[in-house]
Amino acid sequence: MADTSGQGNDGRRPMGGLTMPTLGSVTDALRRGDIMLAAGVIAILSVLILPMPTWLLDFCLAISLVFSVLILMTVMFIRKPLDFSAFPMVLLIATMLRLALNLASTRLILGEGHTGTDAAGQVIQAFGNFMMSGNPVIGVIVFAILVIVNFIVITKGSGRIAEVSARFSLDAMPGKQMAIDADLSSGLINEDEARTRREELSQESSFFGSMDGASKFVRGDAVAGLLITLINVVGGMIIGMAQQGMSFSDASMTYTILTVGDGLVSQIPALIVSTAAGMLVTKGGAEGSADESVFGQLGGYPKALMMSSGLMIIMAMLPGIPMIPFLLIAGVTGSGAYFLWRGQEEAKAAAVEAEETAAAAPPPEEPISSALQIDLIRLELGYGLLPLINEAVEGQRLTDQIKALRRQLAAESGFIMPQVRIQDNLQLGANTYVIRVKEIEVGRGELRPNRLLVMDPTGGKIDLPGTDTREPTFGLPAMWISPDLREEALFKGYTVVDPSTVITTHLTELVRDNMSELLSYGETQKLLDELGDRNQKLVADVVPAQISVGGLQRVLQNLLAERISIRDLPTILEGVAEAAGYSRNVATITEHVRARLARQISEAYADEEGVIPLVSLSPEWEQAFAESLVGQGDDRQLSMAPSRLQQFITTVRHQFDKYTAMGEQPCLLTSPMIRPYVRSIIERFRPQTVVMSQNEIHPKAKIRTLGQI
Repeated sequence: MADTSGQGNDGRRPMGGLTMPTLGSVTDALRRGDIMLAAGVIAILSVLILPMPTWLLDFCLAISLVFSVLILMTVMFIRKPLDFSAFPMVLLIATMLRLALNLASTRLILGEGHTGTDAAGQVIQAFGNFMMSGNPVIGVIVFAILVIVNFIVITKGSGRIAEVSARFSLDAMPGKQMAIDADLSSGLINEDEARTRREELSQESSFFGSMDGASKFVRGDAVAGLLITLINVVGGMIIGMAQQGMSFSDASMTYTILTVGDGLVSQIPALIVSTAAGMLVTKGGAEGSADESVFGQLGGYPKALMMSSGLMIIMAMLPGIPMIPFLLIAGVTGSGAYFLWRGQEEAKAAAVEAEETAAAAPPPEEPISSALQIDLIRLELGYGLLPLINEAVEGQRLTDQIKALRRQLAAESGFIMPQVRIQDNLQLGANTYVIRVKEIEVGRGELRPNRLLVMDPTGGKIDLPGTDTREPTFGLPAMWISPDLREEALFKGYTVVDPSTVITTHLTELVRDNMSELLSYGETQKLLDELGDRNQKLVADVVPAQISVGGLQRVLQNLLAERISIRDLPTILEGVAEAAGYSRNVATITEHVRARLARQISEAYADEEGVIPLVSLSPEWEQAFAESLVGQGDDRQLSMAPSRLQQFITTVRHQFDKYTAMGEQPCLLTSPMIRPYVRSIIERFRPQTVVMSQNEIHPKAKIRTLGQI
């Protein structure tokens, strides 16, 4: 059926072969701020080229004046400078608007000025007549004063403040960033709060940097207004007398009214915006709106108001001084001081009463659930070690070193170390620290805050004056020396560390020893969630179809217990998927995953020459262990005679002590089937000894067999 409504399907009416937008489409466009802003900027730029009628110029001048007042009121009511972070852009738009209107009015003044004082519109005529009061000299002087106030006082001062604020803000940015990281590493804030504070810091630096440049807009606007005014006066009089045949008095009167009116209409909004810019940059770190900052601080001291009232009374008594104004001001300031003093006294009394009531009331009982919360890792310091937290030692604080430790462990082991809670413990010795994992003490040590710890890598006696001690991490002989002897100790080849590094090293080893316990179910799930998008299909296929999150957690714990990095989680998941096809035994799955990580394991245990030193298990011991395995599946365990176990332990200790004395750190090589059981025995008396199976030796790895057990 034909469409006879005269309107197309797209909601537009045909007109001469063209389609015109309907009222609905125009309304939708007006609701979009981006289109409105773009149209407004294009309109401002168009004024620079196209002539403007007087009625439209009057309307635009009113918009400019209202726009400047709106900017000033917004600045007065915001609570902090960042609440008006768009101010530099708004300032640019306001400046462009005033300059465009200046050009439009100049075109009308020079082209139509001979017709009368209303040639550039009634707004400019009204401003010129009102300010001049029939005398051109008065108008020029008032305009000059406004320019001086705007250009020399407000604009110059606000520009300097913006420059200094930008410089100080950028200089302080690294320190503020370090403070955020320190609070995060010490557990005072969480990741979301740290991210929010970093964003605010970035916005603050960008804002003050932009304000430094935006202040140049205000300064340039003042200079441009002055030059345009001079051009209008001189050019108008030349055109009026030379081209239009006007007398000197008529030309000077007409063009002076027009020029001064145009200058005032431009300079008053410019002065308002300059004041707003000055108030914004001078607000600085003050919180609250302008009235709270000014009245709360300027009128917050009754003594100052009372002294001012007394000075006004003295001034009123001087001969020749009008008494009524000064006495009236003295009465107002004196009354204000009295009421303010009385309010402060009442507030103090109320505060004292509230403190007494709070002291008399029983303290609120903490919820029982708070007693169930434990710290995964906690560092307790004696009061003598508290300066290590805030004071930089060797250029780095203890909190900064702990933050670097978390990143290091994540890169090396794929394990995200929990946040370390640092707190003081008055029950400890002044120089004692204690490290706790899940509320259980796992290590402690004694430090000398103002000394350096020196160790001899060769194990020899340290030939320096100091106090002998034991390094708390490995129990090696060491000595506390004065910082003045640092260069001499380094010259003699000793290892020199500061107290913060001693704590960080001790914490590192203890965390590595307990990583398997610290890897919780939630952390395992988080590792899976944070894998890249390309690995999410692998995660979906393996978990929970072939293994549960809890089962995967146990596999990862087994790897971390022997300090095998779990950073290559996709390869671990692939190994789990392969092993889960024929076994549900976590130990069996772990051994298969270790075989898949053969390249990584071989690289980790190779020496500086890229060779893996090995000590193999003899066939007799291989058979003895294989025959001692009883049970099936998860119930499989080692059942060997105690005397036989003691013989094995003695032989291993003797052999490895011999190789250690030779400067070697070999790995014990066994068959895959018995490797977990051999490791479970050796970790009890030589936990640092690595036990590998033949499947974990990569085909391209270089090996060197030192002997046989």
